[in-house]
Amino acid sequence: MTLVIGLTGGIASGKSTVAHMFQQCGITVVDADVIAKEAVEQGMPAYRDIVSAFGDGILLETGDIDRKILGEIVFTNEQKRMQLNEIVHPEVRKTMIIQRDEAIQAGEQFVILDIPLLYESGLEHLTDKVIVVWVPKELQLKRLMKRNQLNEDEALNRIHAQFSLDEKKKKADAVIDNSGSLKDTEKQLYQLLDTWSNLEK
Repeated sequence: MTLVIGLTGGIASGKSTVAHMFQQCGITVVDADVIAKEAVEQGMPAYRDIVSAFGDGILLETGDIDRKILGEIVFTNEQKRMQLNEIVHPEVRKTMIIQRDEAIQAGEQFVILDIPLLYESGLEHLTDKVIVVWVPKELQLKRLMKRNQLNEDEALNRIHAQFSLDEKKKKADAVIDNSGSLKDTEKQLYQLLDTWSNLEK
């Protein structure tokens, strides 16, 4: 039996680093962000709906969606963010379920659903277990400001657009504390895989 593991966290918590560690173990990772990027490419149904909802002002000269401009709109306007999610999320879900089911049919022991907004979107039912990649809020803020070159207000807007990491931590089946070294994070991940390898579903 395949164990379907939901992997989530918060912006700049290091979830992508953990997802990469799973891939290095040879485990299939179904990445919601990658699927979402593909879903909004030119010619896709979501692309047309986004341009129709947000106007041509969000487009680059190439006709592609300018993710930075769109991000500035949706991270400061709750209604616009919900509108964008209503367009993109159903497309992403559809593709994720197809990829998850392919891994199950192939008889893989684990498959990871890497979903940043797993709890916000109520997608726990797609998984058997959920891992939250957690860091303290001060560290999350510092990393986000540095990574995306944002000021404190801009970074906080993005952090507050999601459930807090502490809230997610309470709901999770397991937590990986990513505030230490990569070696620490890796050790926690291997321990979890060992524990869950012995589970009888």
